[in-house]
Amino acid sequence: MTTTRLTAAQAMVRYLSVQMNEDGVPFFAGVWGIFGHGNVAGLGEALYGIRDTLPTYRGQNEQSMAHAAIAFAKQSNRKRAMAVTSSIGPGATNMVTAAALAHVNRLPVLFIPGDVFANRGPDPVLQQVEDFGDGTVSANDCFRPVSRYFDRIARPEQLLTALPRAMAVMTDPAACGPATLAFCQDVQAEAYEYPDAFFAPKVWRQRRVRPDLAELADVVAAIKAGKTPVIVAGGGVHYAGATDALRDFAEAHRIPVVETQAGKSALPWDHALNFGPVGVTGAASANEICAKADVVIGVGTRFQDFTTGSRNLFQTAGRCLISINVAAYDAVKHGALPLNCDALVGLAEVTEALGGHKAPAPDGTLKTKWFAAVDPLTDAPADAKALPSDMQVVGAVQRSAGPDTVVMSAAGTMPGELHKLWKAPRAGAYHMEYGFSCMGYEMAGAMGIKMAQPDRDVICMVGDGSYMMMNSELATAVMMGIKITIVLTDNRGYGCINRLQMGTGGAEFNNLLDHSYHTQPSHIDFVAHAASMGAEAVKAGSIAELSAALEHAKTVRGPFVVVIDTDPYPSTPDGGTWWDVAVPEVSVRKDVNTARTAYEAALKERNAR
Repeated sequence: MTTTRLTAAQAMVRYLSVQMNEDGVPFFAGVWGIFGHGNVAGLGEALYGIRDTLPTYRGQNEQSMAHAAIAFAKQSNRKRAMAVTSSIGPGATNMVTAAALAHVNRLPVLFIPGDVFANRGPDPVLQQVEDFGDGTVSANDCFRPVSRYFDRIARPEQLLTALPRAMAVMTDPAACGPATLAFCQDVQAEAYEYPDAFFAPKVWRQRRVRPDLAELADVVAAIKAGKTPVIVAGGGVHYAGATDALRDFAEAHRIPVVETQAGKSALPWDHALNFGPVGVTGAASANEICAKADVVIGVGTRFQDFTTGSRNLFQTAGRCLISINVAAYDAVKHGALPLNCDALVGLAEVTEALGGHKAPAPDGTLKTKWFAAVDPLTDAPADAKALPSDMQVVGAVQRSAGPDTVVMSAAGTMPGELHKLWKAPRAGAYHMEYGFSCMGYEMAGAMGIKMAQPDRDVICMVGDGSYMMMNSELATAVMMGIKITIVLTDNRGYGCINRLQMGTGGAEFNNLLDHSYHTQPSHIDFVAHAASMGAEAVKAGSIAELSAALEHAKTVRGPFVVVIDTDPYPSTPDGGTWWDVAVPEVSVRKDVNTARTAYEAALKERNAR
């Protein structure tokens, strides 16, 4: 056996550089890194040595760097990923939020935080978190509950087992999620004779799990027995590359499709069987179909509460819930009849077993009525001096979008408005982080999307609240020459939560900036701020000016930011369904007591089913 003497850090990055996906492309597109004393001497030197093969990108914040890596993986349908490295203290804990985001969304990313000295010689080192009762604990133990695989590299030879395990998790459709290799900083610099075979290129293929025959028979029988079936398309449809298979399945058996936030764009918006977004942020057309469905076929969805209306959406007595999901954990949620398999393979085998079976034709007028209700909401306001609504902003962006546009967002108002209103023409045209609903994902995420698909036109929709929370990667996008368009809607605070607060009987408090304990009114110049980081930025005083700015954005080479003031109160009144947000049982406020009465009635209705 031939060997090569390398430091552990050198061995790690060499191994990462030769891991391939089934398309013959390196699985790792690069490493995001902010260096500190816990990773600069070891990993920093190793990454420098391999920079032409495995590029290193520097961001401004560890969390937002990881957001960019996660968005890259999501837009790549998990076929590619990135690694993110930090030093041992706040840099590491900054990444924990991003790890949770990746964990919830089942997305691959490799976290490599520096760790304390394995030899404990200089303990306690700078930034070391000490547990008085456990000498093995460091700050990186925070990653344990939000990692699909966690390991601490305390000897150089441990990489021989830890790295393949991490790769196996990140490339497994069922177990996919973040892997964390906490890398002791002294071990990074230690040398070992690594077998040359360890660095041979390895191809990681997407596992296509076939259905169990008994489960398949049960599911086919249930579908045949149904009179009003519906398909709920989730993110797993995209990750399995099953969008065409979904279309063929729906058409073959005449079953309407509704889409979750992660599943949106699985079918083109104007496909006859696409009845639109489902759930709390859903369309009336989709939710009415679901309320009357006697068979609900989930494909690649975990039936999160926004999808099910907190388990209140599917109202038909005795209805059968089917879950086609590669993860057994998700396939049995809500007492579903499971079909634990890959979505692409599962749909093919179910349709073969169904033969010529067709469901009764769905009511196509539901779509017509929905668009008749909401399309006018996206028109420019008749009064050009009035503050535009978020719906009108979405309309302007939609009219400027082309077939290659990807619209993206995360938490706040825009996920609800975009889920309801955005007309996605093809797969991958809609990118929403709503599994973890993480504010601050937007701009770094937009950058990651563009890095994954440089030919796509990426438009980031972000509110002023999220922008204030995490905007520094705008400077990174400028320095890297990454072209993204940012539409910043300024409603002067957290408009979405303010509406929820009011909707549950609460007084407006601590959400909008002018309803907080501030002695000065809000006058944040977002245009100047974006320009100070090198972006071209303009203020749009109306929807017409926004439309003109979006046309100009197409000629700009780097990041372009357009800011528009919006009304924080209106939202799309149509569609949606109940969401379980607990209202206080006791209050001195009449509005809260009224909301509590309505809440108890909704709970009683749900629990009676």
